[in-house]
Amino acid sequence: MNRGIMRYLVMACVVGSLFVGGCAKQKVQSDKDMVAPAAPKAEVQSSVKADTGVGAGKEESLASKWIGGDSGAVLEGRTTAPMLPIYFDFDKSDIKADQSDRIKKNGDLLIGSAQVRVRVEGNTDERGTNEYNMALGERRAVTAVKYLVNMGVAEGRIDTLSFGEEKPLNFGHDEMAWSQNRRDDFVIVK
Repeated sequence: MNRGIMRYLVMACVVGSLFVGGCAKQKVQSDKDMVAPAAPKAEVQSSVKADTGVGAGKEESLASKWIGGDSGAVLEGRTTAPMLPIYFDFDKSDIKADQSDRIKKNGDLLIGSAQVRVRVEGNTDERGTNEYNMALGERRAVTAVKYLVNMGVAEGRIDTLSFGEEKPLNFGHDEMAWSQNRRDDFVIVK
């Protein structure tokens, strides 16, 4: 037999075996096949009692506790600790009642530290056009500045910047993600 034909037959056998046998397959694990790390019984019992929601679990508040500490550390989002970000409703730029304590704490910090300058960064969720979201982010930042100035913070110590939808913290496409992206961050600048 000709060597060329022999090579052709060997190659055909190799290629054919790949098609027939394919690559080695790995078993795909389903959720019920996955083994969770063992937790102490007390933790398991308390977590079962705390989960009162359906599906994704208990809904959590976006509010966090006021913490002092290292200036320059990031607390939430791009906000510099101990400042706190504030969150907005969809397509709104007014400060929600449940966020007024957060911005008041930011104002109190600025009033008590006359050398501190801050940049208020307005953010939106992904819905809407880029132009609309840039304008909405700016309105949100300006609203925060007006609030702080009304508290007694010198306007010259506050800058604004709108990121619109361009710098999300949560890349999901649901209400939880969007609610975390609709915010003003307060960044201390030197």
